[in-house]
Amino acid sequence: MRSTKIIATLGPATDSPEMLGKMIDAGMNIARLNMSHAPADWVRRVVRDIREHAKARGISIGILLDTQGPAIRTGDVAARIPIKVGDRFFFLTRDDSGTVPPGALSTSVGYDRFADDVEVGKTIIVDNGEIRMKVLTKTSTRVECECLTDGSMGSRRHINLPGVRVSLPALTDKDRADIELGLEVGVDYIALSFVRDPADMEQLRSLVAPSPHQPRLIAKIEHQFAVDHFEAIAKVADAVMVARGDLGIECPYEELPIIQRRIVKKCQELGRPVIVATHLLESMITNPMPTRAEITDVANAAFEQADAIMLSGETTVGKYPLQCLEVFDTITRRIERSGGARYHELADLTSPRQKLAKSAVLLANELRAAALIVFTRRGHMARYASWLRPQYSPIFAFTDRWPAADALTICRGVHPRVTPFFHDQPEKTVDAALAQLVQEGVLKRGDTAVILGNVTAGDQVVDAVSPRTI
Repeated sequence: MRSTKIIATLGPATDSPEMLGKMIDAGMNIARLNMSHAPADWVRRVVRDIREHAKARGISIGILLDTQGPAIRTGDVAARIPIKVGDRFFFLTRDDSGTVPPGALSTSVGYDRFADDVEVGKTIIVDNGEIRMKVLTKTSTRVECECLTDGSMGSRRHINLPGVRVSLPALTDKDRADIELGLEVGVDYIALSFVRDPADMEQLRSLVAPSPHQPRLIAKIEHQFAVDHFEAIAKVADAVMVARGDLGIECPYEELPIIQRRIVKKCQELGRPVIVATHLLESMITNPMPTRAEITDVANAAFEQADAIMLSGETTVGKYPLQCLEVFDTITRRIERSGGARYHELADLTSPRQKLAKSAVLLANELRAAALIVFTRRGHMARYASWLRPQYSPIFAFTDRWPAADALTICRGVHPRVTPFFHDQPEKTVDAALAQLVQEGVLKRGDTAVILGNVTAGDQVVDAVSPRTI
């Protein structure tokens, strides 16, 4: 069974009920909703469709709401503005077009303090690196630049200011409204874009704290400030995303592989699920086959034992979304058979329950168990087992609550199952779970499984580890 989880972003190419079913059948574990392009009515409809498909198949599919974050964007233009190397271009923070030379190239910026934050001599990057400009002069309402690349400026293009800590809040009004929507529909994960330091994640956590529904919170690492504070951010987040799109613009590109490896390694030391995202199969937006470099990129993420890998444009507007899922599935299965980087051996275990999970994983490794079966109500023990990366045994996490099962879909090697618990008869719960896995064809008579769950000891119910031959 595949251990690496697949996240697919939904969009025009994949959001129909029929296509959602095909995406789930092709191996999608988590559906990502990019709130930069997601109206509220669309979110409600898609979440409903995903839940219906998952229920019909009796499986867990996670739903990730990805906030837009405090992005800086250009304004609307009537038609794309062609630019050439050496052209002068003006960014205006309000309608100040009368102060630029007649016929000069210009666009507005939807951020009032843009001129305050940029510095003369620094570089402005537009549209994910397609356009680069050098700041020449500035006033309180305009920034004059020299174009360093040929290109064309469209409407609402994303602007990056490498090395600049912008004054925008961690959560915009749009983000807050989108998060409220996510809590309303019951998403399983909320990702915060452009995290700068732990306080940003704490602000998100305080926002969702009053809700009876508690999604897992993901910190997106996508600029140098987040890299500088990464360990502290990871400690207050439930999971981490290496968002390589903006990260590759904000940081020197030759540093990107090193940053990715450092983050993946540290997450496995701290026990935080980690996602590798962006441009993994970018060429497959238009081509039916990946490049050799993309194959190696996906394989590297699987070898480093990242919890999940993510598709963006490939499944929102791409021509071959199902083929992208197939490529992910094929590559990761093959790499998983060849071993991994084993960064988890650096795991910093601090609690007795984490150490109990380690004993279960060590026993499963020693016995080459066909399964590690974990019984959990809130998912903690299953997350601990996933953190320690069993070498041979898939983890089947049995819980009696669908939200707990859906919140485990990000964890490497974990396959959630929902079943009633017999709280006063733990052995009956174990027997029912084993019978279910035999019926599914996952286990067969003669297999050995390691059980991590509750046993009755006198008047108490305690955690325990035990092997069981089917």
